[in-house]
Formats: sequence, C-alpha cells, structure tokens
Amino acid sequence: MTTPETRAADTADRSLIVRTAFGSRAAQTLRAAVRLRVVELIGDTRRPADAIAAGAGTRPMTRLLRALAALGVLREHTPGTFSVTPAGTLLDPSRPGSLTSFVRVFTDPVVTRAWEHLDDSVRTGDAAFDAVFGTDFYGHLARHPELSAAFNTAMSQAAGAVAAALPSAFDFGRFTSVTDVGGGDGTLLAAVLTAHPGLTGVVFDTAEGLSEAPATLERHGLTERCAPHPGDFFAPGSVPKGSDLHLIKSVLHNWPDERAVTILRHCREALPSDGGRILIVEPVLPDVVGTGPEGRVTDAGITCLSDLNMLVNVGGRERTRADFEDLCHRAGLSVVSVVPLTGAPPFSLVELAVGAAAEAVA
Repeated sequence: MTTPETRAADTADRSLIVRTAFGSRAAQTLRAAVRLRVVELIGDTRRPADAIAAGAGTRPMTRLLRALAALGVLREHTPGTFSVTPAGTLLDPSRPGSLTSFVRVFTDPVVTRAWEHLDDSVRTGDAAFDAVFGTDFYGHLARHPELSAAFNTAMSQAAGAVAAALPSAFDFGRFTSVTDVGGGDGTLLAAVLTAHPGLTGVVFDTAEGLSEAPATLERHGLTERCAPHPGDFFAPGSVPKGSDLHLIKSVLHNWPDERAVTILRHCREALPSDGGRILIVEPVLPDVVGTGPEGRVTDAGITCLSDLNMLVNVGGRERTRADFEDLCHRAGLSVVSVVPLTGAPPFSLVELAVGAAAEAVA
C-alpha cells in the first residue's frame, strides 16, 4: 500500500537522482558566467538583466541569470534585477580568493571529455584521458602553453584556502628549511614562509610548473629566503637536499601507488637521516562514506568525485589513512599523525617521520 510517507520518500529519491544527473549542467552554467564576465559586470550593486547583457555583448540573458540565482551565485530581487551573492564573488577574478581559473579549467572540455569514458576507466583501472587525447594529461599541458598557464593559475587558486589555514595548523617552528615538492607557483610555501620568518625554503617542480614562482616569491618579498629549483621528482637524486621538512600538497593523488612510493622514497633520501619530516596535504578518504543531509554532497563526497577525476584524467587516486600508511611503509617512512586541516576541507595533514624517528613510530 502506498502511503503519503512512501510517496514523499519516492519523490525525494527521484529528486536526488535528477539533481545529480544535472550536475554537469550546473558546472557549465558556472563556466558560461565566467566566460561572459557576469559577476564582474554586476559588481557591487543591483543591475537589470538588459544592462548586464549589454555589457557582455549578448542577447537578453535573463535565463542564464535566473539559473545562476537558482545555484546561489546571484540573487534576483525583483523580476529581472540581480546582485551577486557572497559565493558569487568568487567568480570575480579581481577579488581575493577568486576561483575563476579553477572553474575555467575544471569545466574545460580537456578535463571533462575523459569523464565520458569513466566506465572504461573503472573496468581497466587506466586513465581514459590518454586514449581520448593520445597523450597523458601533463604531456597535453606541455604541448599547450596557454592551457598549462591556466592550469597553474587554477591550482594556485585552489590552494588559497590551504595557504590561509596551513601556517598556523602545523608546528613549522621546529624546522629550519622547507622544500615544497611539486610546489607550482609557490603560493603555499610563500604563505608558510611569510608566517614563519625564521624559515628558508625551496619550491621544487618542473620548469613548466615553476613558470610563475619567481613572480610569486618577489611579490611576497621572499627572493632572499626562497628559490625555485626545477627538476623531476621521479629521477633519482633530483629532489634537492638541505631542508629538514618536505611539504607535498596535492601531488601524490595524481599518481598510482608505485609512482607515489617513488616520490616519497626520493623525498626520504633527500632529507636528514634522523629527524626529517614529510607533511602531505591531501584529502583523506574515510573508511566508510556516508551521505549528506537531503542528498547534499559532503566533503567526503567531493573527495570521492576527486578520486574518480584522478582516475579518468591522470590515473591517480585519493587515499584512506590505511592507503597512506601502506605507501609510507613501502617508502621507508612512518605515519606520525593524520589531522583534518581546519578551515580548508576536505584537506588533511599527514605527517611522516624519517630515519630513527620512523622506527620509533613503527
């Protein structure tokens, strides 16, 4: 017998599936807003839809604006009059903490096309990107400098919340020098060094990844305390020596286990044989993933989707604590602690010990 309660539950279940199926449409709506500079054109005031369309050089765009209001990016005050919400300000490239490049890159067909072959990646365990584009993701970036620059900016923007939270979330004061392995443009290390003036640092990445690092270090007044160091962390002896702490943010999840172990082993070899530490900054999957209220995607859900993104585009993965412990054991390291990074979900801090300290932890 069908009751009002079962009908309501059925309606809620159907709504969940429909909303999820429309997720890619929501992402492309954000992409259109960025490409048409909607948030910039509205600014800090209320503006009518025809004025926004005139600024964008488009036909009437009320339909797009109302969709953005439904997504929480804009607010419609009276019919056809809109303002920007606090969330919407993150789509203004001139604002601190902007996610404009992040949206551009992660809604770009180069990133989304491989998702059409997710089932193939699940069957084989291989990145679909390679089959779709005829090269791996980073090889593709190297051949397309404009996309590579946008990707580097997106990674810098994605690091913003971590850069704000990390300097006070870990005891950097017990170290003398930090090497940011795969540190890109230096945004994260610049935040750490600015907050801890007794530290020196090195940003270690490929030449392409470091292209914006000198400008970042100069902007923060750190050229005397920090230097870019190009190299390949898969090459033996390539990770520079001299630091007693290695920082590795959003690097290991790009790679399958064997490659991740190689990165960790090369970091271990470059650190002091006793007392060296590695600090991994990545999401940590829970052992059991729950569902959010009313079907909302939780931080764990975002990490699970990121896990699939790593699979289809680069062949990497997100990991549980047990997964990290396995990687570290194989690299001659030990996990000291795993702590959520307050203020920057879903990231956690995974601290690893080297040498005698690792044996003591084990």
